[in-house]
Amino acid sequence: MTGWWRDAVIYQVYVRSFADGDGDGVGDLRGVRDRLPYLRDLGVDAVWLTPFYTSPMADFGYDVADYRDVDPLFGTLADAKAMIDEAHGLGLRIIVDVVPNHTSSAHPWFQEALRGVGRERYIFRDRPNDWESIFGGPAWTQVEDGQWYLHLFDKEQPDLDWDNPEVRAEFDSVLRFWLDLGVDGFRIDVAHGMVKPRDLPDIGHADQIRMIGSDVVPYFDNDGVHDIHRHWRRILDSYPGERIGVAEAWAPTPERLALYIRPDELHQAFNFHYLSTPWEAGRLREAIDSSLATASSVGAPCTWVLSNHDVKRHVTRYGSLARARAAALLTLALPGSAYVYQGEELGLPEVLDLPEEVQRDPQRLRDPDSGRDGCRVPLPWTRTLGWNQPWLPIPEHWSELSVEAQQGAPGSTLELYRAALALRHHLSGDLRWLPSPEGTLLFRRGRYAVGVNLTGSPVDFGVTGEVLIASATPGAADSAVWWKVE
Repeated sequence: MTGWWRDAVIYQVYVRSFADGDGDGVGDLRGVRDRLPYLRDLGVDAVWLTPFYTSPMADFGYDVADYRDVDPLFGTLADAKAMIDEAHGLGLRIIVDVVPNHTSSAHPWFQEALRGVGRERYIFRDRPNDWESIFGGPAWTQVEDGQWYLHLFDKEQPDLDWDNPEVRAEFDSVLRFWLDLGVDGFRIDVAHGMVKPRDLPDIGHADQIRMIGSDVVPYFDNDGVHDIHRHWRRILDSYPGERIGVAEAWAPTPERLALYIRPDELHQAFNFHYLSTPWEAGRLREAIDSSLATASSVGAPCTWVLSNHDVKRHVTRYGSLARARAAALLTLALPGSAYVYQGEELGLPEVLDLPEEVQRDPQRLRDPDSGRDGCRVPLPWTRTLGWNQPWLPIPEHWSELSVEAQQGAPGSTLELYRAALALRHHLSGDLRWLPSPEGTLLFRRGRYAVGVNLTGSPVDFGVTGEVLIASATPGAADSAVWWKVE
């Protein structure tokens, strides 16, 4: 299967909130394994799992203390191997996170560094500069002997120094460990961040977080990261079965982002431009056109994503389930690869009223409204919600959004996704825009046409053909429809 990743649908599993296999209220690898048939039946091609490695969980697993083992909270290495093998038996591929920008402060390397041994693996300085942490406050913390270490995220996530050959060799070994275990690829956390300028220049003003993704900041998107990704691509290519690398990368321009997916670098990069575009026809068309142009300039496929574990769910962002259902049909009709975040196939909204005492996301330190707990509430599998005292409470009204409630129910969001994913493989060819009423989008791909009404009123697209799938009555306000046309 050459280039399976070019049009794959990849389902994101936030492990601690997906499925609980041992009854402790926290999702785990056994739970993932048990639910793999659900994902096969949903119609996805691959599953991306967030970190399940040994970790103190200061940032819910993105602070890794041992890159070659499974945290007891999530199971064992044997559970990981069994899950991978089960997935392959069902025709699913497995992509796992790798977190190379920083380790946990509990990592043996950093514990040695605190004792003055091996500090060259991290970024220690006698004086800090003015860089700010993504989670708020200074990006530097002082240790007992007076030196400071850099952490672009939580103080329990010290940044590695990728100019150090030992760091590079260690991650070569980590990648090979998991590839040998059978994983089909890696989602690379902070793929734009590993390399920093040697002189660590000041930025000169505060509120630096607002610059990320739109302005040049010295600690992100330095050219040196591309040498790392080229090297990793060679490792991936040395294994059979088309193992892939996916960049979580923020860059100040589309042209800079395209560098991460050149033919000798990574296979995909997340399309945050599309995710962050509001529910407006003109702006969505611009985002789609620019995304397609950027990816095609380097011969790569686009990726399309509406939600993930770091942003508010799009039902809430867009303001209604109707819009979210229409957005799903738009997204799944676009050429390239699509990502589905767990629960979006159920139409789950953001949980905005979690009790203060259960919210633990460190990003809330920067701004309470930026907390990510609300998009990480566990999935409702049954009408009784199916969890034993989950780590975040599941709203009672989600009972009717559960898999049990929606499975086989005509018109449910779950069945809409299943139908769209089954039909999606028939769409082929480039996207060609067609004239359509103001506030709408209409395009063709081969023998299929797709219309999206983003207005608050019904419209007539004037398309003659067989309706294959629709999020609501064709042409209704905030709806989408696929036709087969001659």
